[in-house]
Amino acid sequence: MALTFANEHKGILPDRMIAMLAADGAIVQARPFAADQIQPASLDLRLGAVAYRVRASFLPGRTSVAQRIADLKLHEFSLADGAVLETGCVYIVPLLESLALPKDISAAANPKSSTGRLDVFTRVIADQTRGFDRVEPGYRGPLYAEISPRTFPVLVREGSRLSQIRFRHGHAQLTADELRDLHARERLVDDAAADVSEGVTFSVDLSGSLLSPAAGVDGVVGYRAKRHTGLIDVERRAGYTVLDFWEPITARPDNSLILDPNEFYILASKEAVQVPPGYAAEMVPFDPLVGEFRVHYAGFFDPGFGYAGAGGTGSRAVLEVRSREVPFILEHGQIVGRLVYEKMLAKPDTLYGTGIGSNYQAQSLKLSKHFKA
Repeated sequence: MALTFANEHKGILPDRMIAMLAADGAIVQARPFAADQIQPASLDLRLGAVAYRVRASFLPGRTSVAQRIADLKLHEFSLADGAVLETGCVYIVPLLESLALPKDISAAANPKSSTGRLDVFTRVIADQTRGFDRVEPGYRGPLYAEISPRTFPVLVREGSRLSQIRFRHGHAQLTADELRDLHARERLVDDAAADVSEGVTFSVDLSGSLLSPAAGVDGVVGYRAKRHTGLIDVERRAGYTVLDFWEPITARPDNSLILDPNEFYILASKEAVQVPPGYAAEMVPFDPLVGEFRVHYAGFFDPGFGYAGAGGTGSRAVLEVRSREVPFILEHGQIVGRLVYEKMLAKPDTLYGTGIGSNYQAQSLKLSKHFKA
């Protein structure tokens, strides 16, 4: 039976409904899903068997992605046995998942958390679209990943998961009044006075208090990525030494940090964040009202993130920060972005958390899963 919804039911589809979409043929798989591919409120997307290096990033507009690849392709190569994607280059990879969405279901994509923390710029493209990472209701066709490593060369292979996709019915974002009520009930960030007028605001922690002396890095407020490093295999967990790739940044007496243009930083929010089971959240990646810098590439927060019932006690939001054209001074407690909350159509069967091996539950300042603790 096809998955159907009443018009008044709006929200993000949870895990079991994503599985139903696949069973109905709305998500077409070139090969069966991996056991952990369906997350509480999203689906991991897998790279296909071939990659194309292209001259430039593009949007297909009125044509297909395949036609634009044919126009812009420099060369193509297999990912079956793994291949290195170099920094400063743009690659297009057809994904193993394609879509045949119902007319009332849309989708949105984002890089996975581990992808963003490696400074791998990744976006999903669909045919005849005028925007990245957005799929219109009723779309039928292939999906592609645009991949551009910014700092570290990365080793990927067929089946690697760099992006994730959410499915929604209708407009699911909470109104200001709904968000205010939810914050009063659930304390979405550990600041009762947080501004929730246009999403829950959060600030940056530059005090050096997020890591304990027992960790051996007391006073560290973040990390700056090194250049000219070795490559990172995106499938290798806890396999790399932090100092080979990152320069720790210690707290200054005035609790400030000057962002150098085009350098990449990992920082953390001052506030602990939580996402209740019946909701999902997304971080606004760039807000020109708070400064000329970007604070996040991978912005999805699943139901249960930081939630006490899912093994969390509030989790810091890790910030993937890149300044724009000019140096920019950040100060401790400065507002750097906001979280937008959306309703779930139903609570997921499994919440984000330690029970399903989620990598970033109860996190503070944390690099991607590829680095040794």
